[in-house]
Amino acid sequence: MVIKVYKLLNVDGRAKRAEVHTVHGVIQTPVFMNVGTAGAIKGAVSSMDLKEIKCQVELSNTYHLHVRPGDDVIKKLGGLHKFMVWDRPILTDSGGFQVFSLSGLRKIKEEGVYFSSHVDGRKIFMGPEESMQIQSNIASTIAMAFDECAPYPATREYMQNSVDRTTRWLKRCKAEMNRLNSIEDTINRKQMLFGINQGGTYEDIRIEHAKVISELDLDGYAVGGLAVGESHEEMYRILEEVVPHLPQNKPTYLMGVGTPINILESVERGIDFFDCVYPARNGRHGHVYTNFGKLNLWNAKFQLDDRPIEEGCQCPACKHYSRAYIRHLLKAKEMLGMRLCVLHNLYFYNTLMEEIRDAIDKNEYQEYKNNKIENML
Repeated sequence: MVIKVYKLLNVDGRAKRAEVHTVHGVIQTPVFMNVGTAGAIKGAVSSMDLKEIKCQVELSNTYHLHVRPGDDVIKKLGGLHKFMVWDRPILTDSGGFQVFSLSGLRKIKEEGVYFSSHVDGRKIFMGPEESMQIQSNIASTIAMAFDECAPYPATREYMQNSVDRTTRWLKRCKAEMNRLNSIEDTINRKQMLFGINQGGTYEDIRIEHAKVISELDLDGYAVGGLAVGESHEEMYRILEEVVPHLPQNKPTYLMGVGTPINILESVERGIDFFDCVYPARNGRHGHVYTNFGKLNLWNAKFQLDDRPIEEGCQCPACKHYSRAYIRHLLKAKEMLGMRLCVLHNLYFYNTLMEEIRDAIDKNEYQEYKNNKIENML
């Protein structure tokens, strides 16, 4: 019997509960991918730590790894899994968002984008084929198509032209990925490709683009270009309109989102892959998530607080240390304080996803979501 790559286990309203079968193991969705831009989670978090805090998928960045240490170096060392000692799935984003954020350093052409490295200023060209080649060298489990993440706000004319180019680039990505996966010395010849839906807040452009890329029968589909300045309400509206036009029998990934409440709302609208820098970034600044809202451990009120960050939490920080001690570490600029906060936050997110999956399994997602949000506000 052939196991489907994406196995839908249950649907509760629009919320999806599924398994994604990959060459590096099975991903239980909905899932939050822990962001390790340059092959490591910022905050001194190791691959061994990731397993302890229940991380299923690590996400790294094509552009950053291409610039440093170089995807050719990673390939010579056996691929990113071997390089960072991680045997579970890795998703690499295409580098498109980073390239387009270098607005003063890049020039968009039909063939791709010419830009200057933010590290040393050297000239770099990246197009669909180059992005696929870099991601193939990195040998991630899932590669993202190279797209244009258009600025917000953008005119309708700019957005339509941008989306049309993204579609042309996606077809080139698919052709190049097929070629690379057929080459004998490719490290991961079962690398998967996700396409990206764009269109800003123009729902008609979004819907038409979703229909067009769905016909390409890719391994999964992402919704990109959100959480870039529009309101949460606008983002939810776009998801409600667009997700029904993406294949239900494929993973749906909302890129760069978000807060726990963003995730809860987006799962309800049919999203099952997420990533965001918030838990690690906030943790490095002493801001920690709990089921009753966010705490700032720099606050003086925690100076004598001998409780863990959250009662009952089984993360490495809460099992051993008090709020008072972690606050002391942060104020003393000891790296351990930052590390413990990041570990807690990622554990919180990964546990949140476990609870979400359990609620969908039980057809109780709406009630679970409402209670969770009420407690967090």
